[in-house]
Amino acid sequence: MSFKKAILASLMGTSMLSGLAMADIKIGVVASSTGPVALVGIPQKNTVALLPKSVAGEKISYIFLDDSSDPTATVKAFKKLIDEEKVDAIIGPSGSGNAMGVIQFAAESGTPMLAPVGTAAVVLPMTEQKKWVFKTTQNDDLIASALVEQMKTTGVKTLGLFGTSDTFGENWSKVMTKMAADAGIKIVAKEYFKRQDTSVTGQSLKFLISNPDAVLIAAPGSSSVMPQVTLKEQGYSGTIYQTHGAALDPFLRLGGKSVEGTILAASLMLVLDEVPDSEPKKIATKYVADYKELYGEAPATFGGNVFDAGLLLTNAIPTALKSAKPEYTRVSCRSSKYAREHKRNAGYPRRL
Repeated sequence: MSFKKAILASLMGTSMLSGLAMADIKIGVVASSTGPVALVGIPQKNTVALLPKSVAGEKISYIFLDDSSDPTATVKAFKKLIDEEKVDAIIGPSGSGNAMGVIQFAAESGTPMLAPVGTAAVVLPMTEQKKWVFKTTQNDDLIASALVEQMKTTGVKTLGLFGTSDTFGENWSKVMTKMAADAGIKIVAKEYFKRQDTSVTGQSLKFLISNPDAVLIAAPGSSSVMPQVTLKEQGYSGTIYQTHGAALDPFLRLGGKSVEGTILAASLMLVLDEVPDSEPKKIATKYVADYKELYGEAPATFGGNVFDAGLLLTNAIPTALKSAKPEYTRVSCRSSKYAREHKRNAGYPRRL
């Protein structure tokens, strides 16, 4: 069996036996360190330096490629890593839409793909192709459930949805439409925009007309800022919610006073100092400390999603090595203790 399939089997909790010649383990990493999704991709790129350099006595080398937030460039990067670099697994990409566009290449080549993206669509509904994908970010419904619960508690009766016109925004619309209905919250407006848009004035005016109690903005990275700033500038006075896509310091710096009072739900990594020691936070605490030492600032949670991918591989590779060797083995880590810790550290609403 190939090393790629051995990694897949290991991640899935099964094993097969074979023996082949040894080689370094090669992991490809694709992130958007430039372009509209750069606020997500930069901490992911930076995290590569903190990923394990070896496991089970075998050296791991990482090959990083920037896709500039462009889905076409993501495809080229994946093909290069698979066909030319012969990597054993790939971590990435940064964007949900970008990820959806490369699943087929990971599956066709038998390359495990550890996707640090928001949308659950990369793994659900499960298909033969999607079995090669392992998602490290909290699913939308987990984050949405925390937000909806907070809305119910504070008496929100009407809601507007303001999302990106891509997989990220569309999946959030799907999730929130059902959850809001179940909670007795009426969605009175839905508007979409492209991440590269320079104005959302037209869409924003429609929210002022419908005047919902609250608006949820479903957009990742820097694209989450403009809709909120525009709503505030036009006089919207209701509560504004954001997804885990806005869980980063640059959101606060770029939005300024316009984002004060925002409510969002994201990983506990945002508030590690407030988390009791009884919670499983040692791994996250060390990651944040190491990142600060290397870069002089705390990482966004998006970087943590790439670090989680490294932990999954670290847990899977030793098992895979029992079945095959690098260049012919591949890993799968759906049920590791790290995945359980990551899931547990999610879904807490916070007011900024």
